[in-house]
Amino acid sequence: MALHDAPLGKSSEYPERYAPELLFPVPRQDNRRRIGLDDGRWPWFGADLWQAWELSWLRPSGVPAVGWGVIRVPAASPTIIESKSLKLYLNSLNQEVFSSHEQVQERIGEDLSSACGAVVSVEIYSVDAPSSIVSRPQDFELIDDEPVEVDAYTPCPERLAAGGDRVSEALCSHLLKSNCPVTGQPDWGSLLIRYSGRKIDRASLLHYVVGFRQKQDFHEHCVETVFTDLMTYCQPESLTVSAHYTRRGGLDINPWRSTDPHEPPMPRLLRQ
Repeated sequence: MALHDAPLGKSSEYPERYAPELLFPVPRQDNRRRIGLDDGRWPWFGADLWQAWELSWLRPSGVPAVGWGVIRVPAASPTIIESKSLKLYLNSLNQEVFSSHEQVQERIGEDLSSACGAVVSVEIYSVDAPSSIVSRPQDFELIDDEPVEVDAYTPCPERLAAGGDRVSEALCSHLLKSNCPVTGQPDWGSLLIRYSGRKIDRASLLHYVVGFRQKQDFHEHCVETVFTDLMTYCQPESLTVSAHYTRRGGLDINPWRSTDPHEPPMPRLLRQ
């Protein structure tokens, strides 16, 4: 199926019954070919962490239950799921009867795994569960006030620079913005970068991040582009890139790519 067949950007009726066929997979391969990675060997570990805030189903008594969920799609999956199709699919569960939230987890996990071509994990939590909300992790330094002048809003990776002594540091920018490749609607996010290696010039990094402002691409593709560009132009010894996007339609997407196979802390930021 081509992307123009996806429900994104089209008028859609919300399903009244369970409809896993609504899930619309989008191949990752096209973007990876654009950034020079089309041989199936990628320089990262990672996943796409979705947070779903509008989950509901029926208990056996007919009384509704509500919750929120964390969905992890491995970066090695051949496809991602188009976001509106996931929203419609999750809403198709609203009138379905489940005996427990574990059964809901299992059903969603099975359907998403089938659509993505890889094992997708799902965790559902009570809306009363405590959660940590931060503006940014404490050890990340904000780069948004670096003195730069910007006159073009396309990514310029060739301006990225690193040099001098080896450092280990964590950097944050809240100025990540890209646009949906289908609807053109803005996607807002915060970019977190942790690395070891020659010190990255922060002004050049901020200029690069702002350059995404008019880029049309999916969240996952933007993160893979940032990771690949930093590895190419700054050559860090280790690197983790994660983006924390604001929610749309009850969903937010938080992709991460790293030279380290362990998932980094993924806090919920204030904007989410």
